[in-house]
Amino acid sequence: MDSVYNVVELIGSSSESWEQAAANAVIEASKTLRDLRVAEVVEQDLVVEGGQVVLFRTKLRLSFKHESVE
Repeated sequence: MDSVYNVVELIGSSSESWEQAAANAVIEASKTLRDLRVAEVVEQDLVVEGGQVVLFRTKLRLSFKHESVE
């Protein structure tokens, strides 16, 4: 059977790492989206205050299986 997927972009944040920022985005998305498939890292950036990194941000493109209405 052929499949169709939806794709959304999310930005996760973490004070620890880019990896944790990505994980936070997936964890939050999994609360409302079902059948998550692939998370692709699109962009990473940092928030800097007073010369110190205070926040890691990771933008993800997240796909999940489309549920058709019959």
